[in-house]
Amino acid sequence: MIIDYLSEAHPADVEADLCIVGAGAAGIAIAHSFIGTSVRVCLLESGGLSGEQRSQALYEGSSTGPVEFDPGNSRMRVFGGSCNLWGGGCIPLSSDDLKQRDWVPHSGWPINYEELEPYYARARSFCQLGDIGFTEGTFTAPTARPLLSFDDDKLVNQLFARCGILFGEAYRDILDRAPNITVLLHANLLELMPSPDGAHVQEALIGSLGGQRSAVRARQYVLASGGIENARLLLLSNSVVPEGLGNQHDVVGRYFMDHPSGIIGTLSTDDPERVTRPYERLRGKNAPQSFPEIALSPDYQRSQRVLNGRVHPFGVEGPLPRGIRALRELRTIMRKTVQDENALLEARLSEALRNAPAGELIAAPNSLGLTALKLGLGVGDIAKALVYKLTDRPTVSNSHVELVGYFEQAPNPESRITLSDDTDALGQRKVQVDWRLTPLDHHTYRTTATLFGSELARSCNGRFELADWLADEDGSKPEIHGTAHHIGTTRMSDDPSMGVVDRDCRVHGMDNLHIAGSSVFPTGGWAFPTFTIVALSLRLADELRALLIAGFI
Repeated sequence: MIIDYLSEAHPADVEADLCIVGAGAAGIAIAHSFIGTSVRVCLLESGGLSGEQRSQALYEGSSTGPVEFDPGNSRMRVFGGSCNLWGGGCIPLSSDDLKQRDWVPHSGWPINYEELEPYYARARSFCQLGDIGFTEGTFTAPTARPLLSFDDDKLVNQLFARCGILFGEAYRDILDRAPNITVLLHANLLELMPSPDGAHVQEALIGSLGGQRSAVRARQYVLASGGIENARLLLLSNSVVPEGLGNQHDVVGRYFMDHPSGIIGTLSTDDPERVTRPYERLRGKNAPQSFPEIALSPDYQRSQRVLNGRVHPFGVEGPLPRGIRALRELRTIMRKTVQDENALLEARLSEALRNAPAGELIAAPNSLGLTALKLGLGVGDIAKALVYKLTDRPTVSNSHVELVGYFEQAPNPESRITLSDDTDALGQRKVQVDWRLTPLDHHTYRTTATLFGSELARSCNGRFELADWLADEDGSKPEIHGTAHHIGTTRMSDDPSMGVVDRDCRVHGMDNLHIAGSSVFPTGGWAFPTFTIVALSLRLADELRALLIAGFI
């Protein structure tokens, strides 16, 4: 059942077998795995069923590092988590992403691809991707258009699948109907209270913005609150263990990573569509199930000693014919559009916080009439565009192509999450982000930008111009930004001095506390993390099931 902790009908203290903190992709996947079992699950969500400014404000924090980072604008506090903002991209990591690489300090997972593969198969079902095939590092399916061919020792085409669901919407009703699942909305974890020796969580203290306070007592606990908040909650749980739970080696919050992204250069060519069209992310009823990306080959990463990365070619349109311009003005008047994948994140967040779906803009009659007149004058342009569309040609030619890179970030212990002295509305210390890059990151940007640019220029007889920030040899500040993929702050390692959780995602030194989500990733590859988050969560659910059901025997 789903209960609003802010309501008068909220329970007092809760007794459960499993307490999961966070109802995003990881928390919902784990809770869903226990439906129909004898295990009593309490799933805590600090937000409601839709976005609310009051809850969202609890994510606010500060940035202290050399690269600016806004911790309040890159995640969402709501049932379904930050995946309410996502574009649905799913792709598995490759075996090379999981291996130790001698040129990447602190790399290497304690598990391999073969251990993850069966859980990727189950994640495919949970994400409702159908029976689309996959292998390490890519999905396998026909593409809408023929792809560019590259030297395999330099670049490769990899395919991601698009998940068409939002987890909160897709699994809300089944969780609400499950007799052994209790979902508490607006229930914020204040602190995990351990035994005097710090080895066993005895209860989870929770509170609401309405002033309610309770405890959840369970046999096993899972933090599934995201790459930033998982670390924050461990550090806040410091009444018994002053340094925070799982932090005996000062690793909690360290190795914070994202997938840095930025424009790496411009491609000029007489045939820009040759580069852009194969990699367009088509939508619609008959759109393909998978979409290609251009990535660095493992051989190139090894030979050049660089991190993983991909590039996406974005066509920049030339002058618009009068009729096409008028048609687009009409669309803008009739409905709100978002064209940029980074703007999509911000727009969905603001829409959700206003508690409303994407709305329609109502035009003034004069604007609508003027646009209609323009349409009439440009009817020939529109007819020509329709012919182009039927022959799978772009309706407006591109003047040039901007290449946007998306990169793996090197694990760096100095890139970290800590607590500031500022407090939120619950009296909890806010998060402080010190996002730092390494010389390996900078080497990767410069080396791979040149490769991506030269190879794509060769494919279309074009000319590549490196972005100024990469051409500058004095090491100027990189023009990159994050992509809301928060990784690494409670990393997985067999060595307690190098990680927060073990290979089974159990916190070192504790017998009943586990962590789910991308915070356990030791490295991130370039891949969108959600598919691996779900796979690891399903793997953790199996571990928890064995622990909990064994206790009933």
